[in-house]
Formats: sequence, C-alpha cells, structure tokens
Amino acid sequence: MHMKRLYILLVLSGLFGACKKFDSFGTDPNKTTQASPDLLLNTISQHVFNQVDLNVALASRQMVYTDGVSNVQYYGWQRGGFDEYNDLRLVYRMEQEANRVGRPEYVALAKFFKSWLTYELTLRFGDVPYTDAAKGDEQLYTPAYDQQADIFAGILAALEEANAMLGTESLPVLNDIIYDGDIMKWKKLINTFSLRVLMSLSRKEGSMTLNIKQKFAQIINNPGQYPIFESNADNASLRYYDLVGNRYPYFNNNDIQTAEYMEESFVNLLKELRDPRLFRYAAKTPNAAALADDDFNAYAGVLGSGILSANREKVIAGDVSKINARYYNSATNEPCKTVSYAELQLLIAEAILRGWVGGNASDYYINGIAAAVEEIQVPAEQAAAYVASIAQTGLVAGREIEQIIMQKYIASFMNNGWHPFYEQRRTGFPVFNVAGGGVVNNGRIPKRWMYPDGELTNNSEHIMEAITRQFPQGDDINAEMWLLTIE
Repeated sequence: MHMKRLYILLVLSGLFGACKKFDSFGTDPNKTTQASPDLLLNTISQHVFNQVDLNVALASRQMVYTDGVSNVQYYGWQRGGFDEYNDLRLVYRMEQEANRVGRPEYVALAKFFKSWLTYELTLRFGDVPYTDAAKGDEQLYTPAYDQQADIFAGILAALEEANAMLGTESLPVLNDIIYDGDIMKWKKLINTFSLRVLMSLSRKEGSMTLNIKQKFAQIINNPGQYPIFESNADNASLRYYDLVGNRYPYFNNNDIQTAEYMEESFVNLLKELRDPRLFRYAAKTPNAAALADDDFNAYAGVLGSGILSANREKVIAGDVSKINARYYNSATNEPCKTVSYAELQLLIAEAILRGWVGGNASDYYINGIAAAVEEIQVPAEQAAAYVASIAQTGLVAGREIEQIIMQKYIASFMNNGWHPFYEQRRTGFPVFNVAGGGVVNNGRIPKRWMYPDGELTNNSEHIMEAITRQFPQGDDINAEMWLLTIE
C-alpha cells in the first residue's frame, strides 16, 4: 500500500512536466516516503522495456495508416515530449532507496536506466537537461541544458561505472521482470548497450575526447571484464501476459486491425531477399486468400509516402496486406526485444568494417541474421534455407554497411522503439521514399523533434540558451544536432 501511494504521488508530479514545481502536493507525515528499490525496479522496467510503437513503424516505412493523414507517416511532426523525465524521477528514487538499504546492485541498475532514458532524450532533441535533471526534491526546478557531447560522455562513464559495480558476488535483484534476478545478464546488457551507444556516435569516431573506437575495442577484447550477449537467451525482452495491464500493447486494438497496412517498400525488401519473416510480420492480401501462406506473391504493401486517396483505393481493391493477426489477436504475442543478440552481432560486423575491431564481418553478419530469424520463431526449415542463401551471397563489396543496417531494420519491426529511425538518420539506410506525393515538410525526413511547449513557459532561460547554442535558425525539426555532424 505504501508503494502504491508513493507511485501515485510521483506520477502526479510528472503530469506537470519535467521541470515544473510539484511541492504543492505536500507530504503527509503519517505516510512513509520510503519504498523498496525492487518495487521501483518493476515499474521502471515495464516503462523502459516496452518499446512497441506503431508510430515508429509509420515513420520508418514499415506500416501505413489509411484512415486519415498521419503527421508521423508524412513527416509533419513538430514537438516531442519529455516523458522520460517522469521515469527518471523513479530511477533517482530507486537509487536513493538502494543506498539507504545498502544494495549497490540497484544503484548499478539505476546508472543503466539513467543512461538509457537520457540517451533516448538526447537522440530526440539534441541538448537536454542531464546533470541537473529530475532534481525537484532538491528544489531545482529549472535545470540547465547540457551539451550533447557532454551528455554522451556522461552516459558512457555511467555505463562503465555500472559494469564495474556488478559481479558474481552481487546479490540477485528482486521483482526483476527482465532477467529474473540474474545479475550477470544485466551486466551483459549494460555492455551491449554501451556498444550501441558507441556505434550511434560513428560520425564522431575522430573525437579525441570520446575515444569511441578505443572504447568499443576495449569492450570487445576484454570479455572477462566486459561480458556481452552470447545468445538470444541474453536478449533484453519484456514478456507479456494475459492479465489486465500486462497484455501486448496492440491486443484488440481497432486501428491496427482496420486502418494500418504493410508498407510497400518494406514488403518488397522482404520479397526481394526471400525473407520468411514476411510471413510472420504480415497477412496475405484479401485477393490472395487462395495462395499458400509461404507464397511471397500473396503479400503486398502500399506506399508510405503515397497520397491518402490512392492508398485507400488500393486497400479497398484488396491488394494490400494487413499486419499479421497475431499482433492484435494474441494477448501475449511475442516479447518486446529492446536490445538483442542479433543487434549485437550486426553491430560488431559494422565495427569490423569501420576498422574499430578485428574479425570477419561476414561471420557476424550471418550470425546476426540467424539469431534474428530464430527469435521471431520462423520455422526451422525456412530459417535454415534463408540463412544459407544469405551466407552464399555474403556481404557485397561497397554495400556492406547498407546490408548490415537493412538487416537491423528488418529485425526491428514492432520491437525496437525509435532505433530503426535513428539508424536511418545515422547511415542513410534504408532510403525512405518521400516521392509519393503525400509527404509534407518540403519532402524532407525530419532530423529531430522540437522541444516541448512547457519548457518555453517553465524553463525559458535555459531552453532558449540551448536552442541558440545549437540551432542559430531556431528550434526546427530539420535542424542538425551535434551528433549528426562529421568529426
């Protein structure tokens, strides 16, 4: 009961924005302000690891909305949200409680979660509050915005500290819905996520301050000190259950059944590669009902950048695939794989090609694909045939990075949060079609989101300073943050 009251208080405070005062709610001296860190871990994990989002599929040219004009799909978005700061408050509270009861394992996990949440925020906006963020209980309601370069340095340092704090002597964590208390799996996640963070900085590989290549190699070459994922059993996955509040996010969702369809370029990519994941992702078109489920001719999409009326006509004609029925008919469907072994293998393949570490890029590339088709439960015979065909072709000279990113993109379907969009922004792959006539924003793919309105009111001095420092032309969805410039 104490935990419930604490959680409600924290959520209420979050409704008023990341930086607004919330001391007006007061404190009841007859109620405890303490909470076991394991109870907070459960709530934080449910928020952080639930990365299933149809908006990502729309923006990343995997799905299409046909019941109206989607600003996400047509790149007409404007402002983003600071919701992660609500979770950061819970993380800080978990850290405080862990220190109070002498449980350093939870402090290490707090460092990971702070890194994860801040990483998401800075990828979305650029500079954001970091050093002074979520410190309302210290009467700091208008935090300064840290520069993105400093934020990344802080994230990498915090992950290094978190890794060092966990070991075989660490006590298991309780209420752990991700790894059932297995500390070594958390340690593997921390280091695997560190590799993702480092690769997201690929345009800054020349930075003498961040030492990106050296840090990447340090993790890869020292598995005893920096263990990383070894199989799909290590995946950071959120499982769903047929219980109220724990079901798959789109279970019984009306829009996904009636207004969302597969995107043409995504379907064509899978058909071109003869990738059997198509049969797990999509349903046959109405006009192909008589064809076998594993007949690639039975599947088709509609152009994400296409004009709404043209897309509707194709849907009405019965020539477009819906998403596979399991995404709305199954309460449990599949776990959300937030960070995976397949992603790690493809990350290492890219790092080898960039000269960051040694090894055979093709081997990691093939391993990554094999892991990805296994985790999506492609039937064994189909999976083996597909992996064999990929191995026969291998990486093509001059197209290696593109092939690797395309495989990460395919594996990200309905799972990986905004990661596929950010990877496209970083590498240019895959090429998102904007020529169908429906795209706004002068036919451009946005590079970021504008800051929340609430910051202009509640933290105007610091946000204006951050905007001026980064974007001389003003807060703009097409502005280029530090991360995207070449160094």
